[in-house]
Amino acid sequence: MCLVGSLFSFIVFLSCIIAVCGQGTRIGFYSTTCPNAETIVRTTVTSHFGSDPKIAPGLLRMHFHDCFVQGCDGSVLISGPNTERTAGANLNLRGFEVIDDAKTQLEAACPGVVSCADILTLAARDSIALTKGQSWQVPTGRRDGRISLATNVNNLPSPSDSVVAQQRKFAAFRLNTRDLVALVGGHTIGTAACGFFTNRIFNTTGNRADPTMDQTFVPDLQRLCPLNGDASARVDLDFGSGNTFDTSFFNNLSRGRGILQSDHLLWTNPTTRTIVQEFLASKDSFNAQFARSMVRMSNINVKTGANGEIRRVCSTVN
Repeated sequence: MCLVGSLFSFIVFLSCIIAVCGQGTRIGFYSTTCPNAETIVRTTVTSHFGSDPKIAPGLLRMHFHDCFVQGCDGSVLISGPNTERTAGANLNLRGFEVIDDAKTQLEAACPGVVSCADILTLAARDSIALTKGQSWQVPTGRRDGRISLATNVNNLPSPSDSVVAQQRKFAAFRLNTRDLVALVGGHTIGTAACGFFTNRIFNTTGNRADPTMDQTFVPDLQRLCPLNGDASARVDLDFGSGNTFDTSFFNNLSRGRGILQSDHLLWTNPTTRTIVQEFLASKDSFNAQFARSMVRMSNINVKTGANGEIRRVCSTVN
């Protein structure tokens, strides 16, 4: 079984390489210009993770939000009025200080070489490894975008999306249904604000939950997110295993314990349910597909060559 899993992972690795051909990114892009780049990012993420483990899902979510808005160009990192960071969907993003820390160290070691977009992509990968997930090789060579507008943050997947709506949003970036289920599986270390799902655990009269949920699970959520309580309070999306990157999230879906409506529907929809069952049955299959899907996502509309810039400070354009 180990041999089969290793062979499968190797095939996926080759597929990742094939998938990025022509995109302008490649594995080892900084091997001569800044050979310690990935080590510096990894060490920085590890240091911050030691102080706050929740930085891992924060960096993963930030990378996702960056790529789904104008491509993976680090535009979500730019601060200022009316930038992407000010959009409602991005107000609770976290991990900016980790990227800034890594950038400061990289500028000292290799001035003007490593992009903020690549730092964020590498940091997301390292976050998975730190939470006991599988690491993978990340193609690099992205350049940073110069435009960041809150008005562009209008097509991120929503907690209330149907499966069809989710598929449409992913397909817009040439990501298929397997990519969708695998990337949503990142919720195994994710959290959500109570306000995104209180409608599922209380109805309008305040005393009845969504009947499609595991009713023995509802009281736990009601205690964490009481009616008229703090809508910004956050809970683990993978109840009982929120700090470990594993397949427990899919197990919870199969038991009616998907917290977000959009997650829950992955189990009730026949097409996505088959994929959930596959990942639930094989951690190797999930890890390999997640790595491949992350590489595919990280190459959405990347800027390379003469496009974009290498920011000196990630929060502002040069």
